[in-house]
Amino acid sequence: MSIIKIDMNSPEFQTELEKTIKFTDKVCESRGWVYNPQEEVNEGVQMGLARNKMMYGKRFCPCFMVEEVDGKPQSVDNRICPCKPAIENEIPETGVCHCGIFCTPEFAAAKKTELGMEEAVHTHSRGLTQEECQAILEKDELDGDEVAALIEARELGMVDFVLVDVREHMEWQMGHIKGADKLVPTSSFYYALEEAKLNKDDHIIVYCHVGSRSAHVARIMRDMGYTKVGNLTYGIVSYGGEIVR
Repeated sequence: MSIIKIDMNSPEFQTELEKTIKFTDKVCESRGWVYNPQEEVNEGVQMGLARNKMMYGKRFCPCFMVEEVDGKPQSVDNRICPCKPAIENEIPETGVCHCGIFCTPEFAAAKKTELGMEEAVHTHSRGLTQEECQAILEKDELDGDEVAALIEARELGMVDFVLVDVREHMEWQMGHIKGADKLVPTSSFYYALEEAKLNKDDHIIVYCHVGSRSAHVARIMRDMGYTKVGNLTYGIVSYGGEIVR
């Protein structure tokens, strides 16, 4: 087995992506939802849906790990877009689905205002001490600023850890956190993890698109004996540092 690689530029993928965009357009239209004002969120989810349709034959939610159960692919909570949790709970309660692509008009308007008010310049380490950086490394859940601070601190030789992207190869190509050390896609997780040759006693931080797959992976790794695994809680979409595209 090897890491599954889908060529984003292939005619097959582009055809499936076109179908998926029409599909998400129809979902919005039929349910009175709108797209997220952050276009990169929508693009990432649409490409993930198209990828899953090619790989598994179904538009499984790209933000959740797909595993084989009784010889058939299945995602957590059987999340097939538009998934039941989004329809019944997430969008009515918070205004947005877990992946972030589908929103109520009210949520989208508020988000657009929020994005307009965000500062363009982010501060990260702000002179954190080595002890403070080490304390952040011990956490099970980290936010985007904390991971950015740790990457800066690692560059200064203050801390050491391994940053692992658990998204798919195609998502890595679209853009990954500068400083990411390993790609361990969930579609070929156990093979890729073995190939990565990670030390079970090293500090490891995992991340995905919005934090769901990586949270699942972190739990699996802890069960496998990895002792210091942290998760970027809200994924790469919450990260304000440099992205390599």
